[in-house]
Amino acid sequence: MSNEIKTVAICGAGGNMGAGIAIVAARAGFRTLAYDLSDTALARAYDQSAGFFAKSVARGKMTEEERDAALARLENTSDLNDLAQADLVIEAVFEQLDIKQNLFATLNEICPEHTIFASNTSTLSITEIASGCGREDRVVGMHFCLPAQMMKLIEMTAGINTSPETYAAASEFTKRAGQIPLQTKDKPGFVLNALLVPFNNDVIRAIEDDLATPEDIDTALKVALGYKMGPCDLLDLIGLDTQVRLCEAFYPTTNDARAATPPLLRRMVAAGRLGRKSGRGFFDYNTDKMFGG
Repeated sequence: MSNEIKTVAICGAGGNMGAGIAIVAARAGFRTLAYDLSDTALARAYDQSAGFFAKSVARGKMTEEERDAALARLENTSDLNDLAQADLVIEAVFEQLDIKQNLFATLNEICPEHTIFASNTSTLSITEIASGCGREDRVVGMHFCLPAQMMKLIEMTAGINTSPETYAAASEFTKRAGQIPLQTKDKPGFVLNALLVPFNNDVIRAIEDDLATPEDIDTALKVALGYKMGPCDLLDLIGLDTQVRLCEAFYPTTNDARAATPPLLRRMVAAGRLGRKSGRGFFDYNTDKMFGG
């Protein structure tokens, strides 16, 4: 099995996380196939990526030539068969076990034997995602932090059947992409979400209990504790509907009451207040720009 990664594919590249991962790969010099079912979502993500790169040039973080080269490496496709060209496929699709399992099983019939499958899951078991896909030894967890194009950390997780060669190749890719790999165990939430999901729920319950406003809670944690982003701002960036899915994936596996979905969170989602993606969450937004762009 060849472990040299030259072409990277991202499934779910029309979303914020997938688009950010595509930026990371293209910026680092990899040919990048951005796959999504929606051509409209792909086009929007490409425009946002171009805007992000333009801002990077303006800030002196890359040259115009580097920007043009990165954009030239970024290719959109809505044909899953195009992913047969990939050495590494990173999925950033809906946080639901059967969807991820079915995607990898389908890709197993499309991709060559050497292709590594990586899951960007934030809560689900890598071993379970890999189960039955046909290449369990070539599946690994790679959880990027949002926004992926700005955050360096990647939680790297081996499933029970992940081969050492697969884990090593995926870890080497993260380093070549300018990221920082952190080895985690295949346990619910890994490191970040095992701590963050219950904490964010505590914040939501504090708002519901009228402890303080979202603005004041964010200010308190940024000023007193040095957080770069307050929890309410982060929740709006992640998406409140995503927080619900995280709770629904995390709570049944841990039985931690703090991981159960807060009632206020469900009401906000029902009202369409999803955060930045809908223009309103804990705060109001009026822009279609990618975060950091």
